[in-house]
Amino acid sequence: MDIREDVRGWWERGRALVAAKPLAVDIGIALLVQAAVTMPFVVPRPADFEPATWPAYGLTTLTVLPLIWRRRAPLAVLFAILAASALYQLALEGPGQPLPYTGLVIVYTIAALSPPWKRLVTGGVLLVAVPLSVRLNTESARELTFSLFVFAAAYVLGRLTDARQRANRVEAEQAAARERARIAREMHDILSHAVSLMIVQAEAGPVAVRTAPERAEAAFDAISETGRDAMAQLRRMLGVLREGDEPDGAPREPQPGLAGLPDLLGRIQASGLDVAYATAGAVRALPDAVGAAVFRIVQEALTNAVKHADARAVSVRLTYAAHEMEIRVTDDGRGPQPGSGGGHGLVGVRERATAHGGTAVTGPGPDGRGFEVRVRIPVSSSVFSLERHEAPWGS
Repeated sequence: MDIREDVRGWWERGRALVAAKPLAVDIGIALLVQAAVTMPFVVPRPADFEPATWPAYGLTTLTVLPLIWRRRAPLAVLFAILAASALYQLALEGPGQPLPYTGLVIVYTIAALSPPWKRLVTGGVLLVAVPLSVRLNTESARELTFSLFVFAAAYVLGRLTDARQRANRVEAEQAAARERARIAREMHDILSHAVSLMIVQAEAGPVAVRTAPERAEAAFDAISETGRDAMAQLRRMLGVLREGDEPDGAPREPQPGLAGLPDLLGRIQASGLDVAYATAGAVRALPDAVGAAVFRIVQEALTNAVKHADARAVSVRLTYAAHEMEIRVTDDGRGPQPGSGGGHGLVGVRERATAHGGTAVTGPGPDGRGFEVRVRIPVSSSVFSLERHEAPWGS
């Protein structure tokens, strides 16, 4: 596992280098090819062969140099390599190469990076140039077959690279879209919940000032506390989008989970809504992601009850079954009304449930009264059990 992770890490760093400094990579490739074509000049040749000369080596280098521009002008590089190679074969008697390195590199580049018409031109040129090169060299069917095979292999490898890069781009775009949707849900849940409670408290404040000043003070305290909590949650969420820590070194806290439900329900109750809370079944710990989803689902259902349902009482019930968890939030209001803007939150509830393999149903409550949000999320039964709790909230 460690070796695979190391290899994956080196591969990712290599891809990052190619993306950041393509010219440096092309120069490095040209140097490697130059090292390969130098080998026949430094290895001793048989006595009956013509000695390797500096002009022959210089012309060999001339076939390698265009590779530096292989990304910017691939067809021009292809024709430059073909011209230099033809001149080498016709004008000089220098050492031969075991493989057409420069030709293979540029064919791979064109196959991987160029549009179809450039690939088509390259194929036509090779169908003419390869047989002519073989005719000038050995005139053997074996060399012709081998040459066509290696060029075809370079082309196929280039097309596979292009396909993999396209797949990676599509995957990255899909991941970015999912992340944008997740951030939008989080922003909606945080802001909608906080602003709804603040509006309710602000509307009740002037009335309380005239009739019960102590309640007015409590309402203003609740507005302040709700605003600070929303700011803290937004700061945590925006912090994870930055590279590095917060400017003041503030630690990044985890997403709220089931442990945050008491505070959430307390804020809702402070807004004037009568809240009841109960659990059923063997209460057990949940994975962090599931716990955060449960918190957000309850939060959005309560926000709808405060903001859109004109409710006076709401009950929250969490049922732990063997292999799933049911969240049921029921109020005595009239539910989100058309044109009230309450649809996005319920869409977010469904998306969160679906993301964890669950289902969400919203509609009239029991006996057609009120409004109910009912969500089922699969949960592994292997997590450990905690104590059971069935007391109503605030009792």
